[in-house]
Amino acid sequence: MHKTKNYIAEELNFSNQTIKEMKDNSQNFYNKIKERRSVREFENKKINLDIIKNAVLAAGSAPNGANLQPWHFVIIKNKEIKKKIRIAAEKEESDFYKYKAPKEWLDALSPLGTDENKSFIENAPYLIAIFEKKYSISKNKKIKNYYVKESVGIATGILITCLHFSGLAMLTHTPSPMTFLNKILKRPNNEKPFVLLIVGHPKVDAKFPKFAKQKKKFEEITSIF
Repeated sequence: MHKTKNYIAEELNFSNQTIKEMKDNSQNFYNKIKERRSVREFENKKINLDIIKNAVLAAGSAPNGANLQPWHFVIIKNKEIKKKIRIAAEKEESDFYKYKAPKEWLDALSPLGTDENKSFIENAPYLIAIFEKKYSISKNKKIKNYYVKESVGIATGILITCLHFSGLAMLTHTPSPMTFLNKILKRPNNEKPFVLLIVGHPKVDAKFPKFAKQKKKFEEITSIF
């Protein structure tokens, strides 16, 4: 049993939905989220910063190990910083495509038509760099964090979902390694780049791979006991 001294009584704001309402809501959510796409072509259109802030706050509500919240989000709109990130990312990606990637990986990427050119980093109005904190520092004391990747992964999923529901598109970008983000964004050594989100409005004529809608069926991804 849980020890109760660290717990408080709080009235949770869950609505008393009927079974039909619950089914309808889950179906509506699925219908909306299944339209999400990874976008590489963005409009040069401004976005209200409050939308990005709300999405980050939503991400910060994610379940996490011991409530230590082992994440940090850096919102980037400055053109000069975006250019620096693009240059560094393209250098890593060039090495990846030319020297590092095994043939199997390149074959898997081939249908996407991707290469080391990452113009979307500069074209999109916002970037969000997500860092995982291996440990935190409080009052010069090192505090170990737990379930870091799991926690940051869940938070990232919520962030992506909130951005999609707000009418924005995004791309998850993960050049390897991404340590250049620590240097450019002046993040400490206890933080490791997890993913770089490219955020904005998709171009009206943005193109997607033909297989983008080909998601596995329920029976292929699920077991019920």
